Amino acid sequence: MAQQVQPIFILPEGTQRTTGRNAQRNNIMAARAVADTVRTTLGPKGMDKMIVDSLGDITVTNDGVTILEEMQIEHPAAKMIVEVAKTQEAEVGDGTTTAVVIAGELLKKAEELLDQEIHPTVVARGYRLAAERAQQILNAMAEPVSEKDSAVLVKIAQTAITGKGAEVAKDKLAQIAVDAVRKVLQTDEHGMVLFDKENIKLEKKTGGSVEDSELIEGVVLEKETVHPAMPRHMHNAKIALVDCALEIKDTEIDAKISITDPNQMQAFIDQEEKMLKNMVEKVVASGATVMFCQKGIDDVAQHFLAKKGILAARRVKKSDMEALSRATGGVIVSNLDDLSAKDLGFAGVVEEIKVGDDEMTYIRGCKNPKSVTILVRGGTEHVVDEVKRAMTDAIGDVAAALRIGKVVAGAGAPEVELAKELRKFAEGLSGREQLAVIAFASAVEVIPRTLAENAGLDPIDVLTELKAEHDKKQKWAGVDVNTGKVVDSWQAGVIEPLKIKTQAISSAAEVAQMILRIDDVIAGSARGGAPGGMPGGGMGGMPPMGGEY
Repeated sequence: MAQQVQPIFILPEGTQRTTGRNAQRNNIMAARAVADTVRTTLGPKGMDKMIVDSLGDITVTNDGVTILEEMQIEHPAAKMIVEVAKTQEAEVGDGTTTAVVIAGELLKKAEELLDQEIHPTVVARGYRLAAERAQQILNAMAEPVSEKDSAVLVKIAQTAITGKGAEVAKDKLAQIAVDAVRKVLQTDEHGMVLFDKENIKLEKKTGGSVEDSELIEGVVLEKETVHPAMPRHMHNAKIALVDCALEIKDTEIDAKISITDPNQMQAFIDQEEKMLKNMVEKVVASGATVMFCQKGIDDVAQHFLAKKGILAARRVKKSDMEALSRATGGVIVSNLDDLSAKDLGFAGVVEEIKVGDDEMTYIRGCKNPKSVTILVRGGTEHVVDEVKRAMTDAIGDVAAALRIGKVVAGAGAPEVELAKELRKFAEGLSGREQLAVIAFASAVEVIPRTLAENAGLDPIDVLTELKAEHDKKQKWAGVDVNTGKVVDSWQAGVIEPLKIKTQAISSAAEVAQMILRIDDVIAGSARGGAPGGMPGGGMGGMPPMGGEY
């Protein structure tokens, strides 16, 4: 009689485990589902997504990273793809959809190789070789660009805005983006271009049209003057930036003040008033005509400031205070006793203007502003939000182009050229890695193919034509999505920073390699103490995991 073998459980009850090909297939399906979600948004003819959250708030956008973040994806492999988009957004500010779509396609091609019994680590190694070679190819094909190439920089910004809701005013917005980046760009002692996107503040206001958006060489604050008797305009303003309250401090410890006589009460009030007056006198003595305070300003102090003709605003955000300091050249002072004339900043005009329903304070006409503001306008809140995202992309692209100093043409041209060169590279390889490099080359072609599909063109015809032109040494041959013809995308003014392509390829390849190497998914049960358990029925047909629900 056969002896029964007792199964051994090493994991808590309710733990779900998927191994081998099933684990890989599930992960790849989930990752591809994410890529397919944003794929229809790619290119000038890409469509938008409307995402409604649990509170009923609506987001309408075709910005890849915004879509993926708003979707609140739960599947663990799908989350890894979302990380690709976040990295792309942080590094460049644009190209998030490109990166995600390439990652999804790399995994699709990898699955075909896995079905041919090629080992996942061989595919991962082939992808690594291809990704390294792709960086060299992209760098070799790029064209140099500098701050002086105004026409090229404007075309980069226009390319970033095309296909977004802001396209109606893309010429004006592109010029604003280029001017803003140029104002705040700095170079270090080694000639390296330094750019901090915090130096460009994007302030949005509903009302007017997208065309009404403007660049302010200085700062716009969503603040109004604290007292109605204060001036509303101040020319040649000397600005004090104060990081302390113009109020009487409460005592740190619980203190009781005993007053036995009404006169003492009056003396107490007079003393408080005198202290506040002294604070105001210190501001006046420095020569300041405008004061921005990070903390509060007492009503009595407001009265004294108004009497002295000083324009003041209170509770200004820390980030705005820093922007004011960079724009006006003023020093943020934490103690009024230290405030002197040399701490003051300068602006040609400080004025309060009604924009829509709100009063806003404009600080402009700064001599050499290292911080500028773009006021984004639009008919509705959703339009303004999408214009702001388009401007973020445009600013990121122009800055990325200048930081690296290299650009490529767009419209699918660099991808077709890259695929052609990678296939040549694959011919020199022996072993099964060669198949993975060829798969990588085919995967990169998903970009021109998707551009064609989203424009309602036949992707096979377009790709065939593109390849034929590239074989004739036309490295910038791209697809014109409006006519369906192959054009020189450089001449057509479709230009992108090299960084978009190099970052998208490296991030996509790295995440594809990581997902391919996973052959076992162990999801803790809700009871077993794993963080939150695995979501049930995640994206891409993942089986429900977890114990009790």
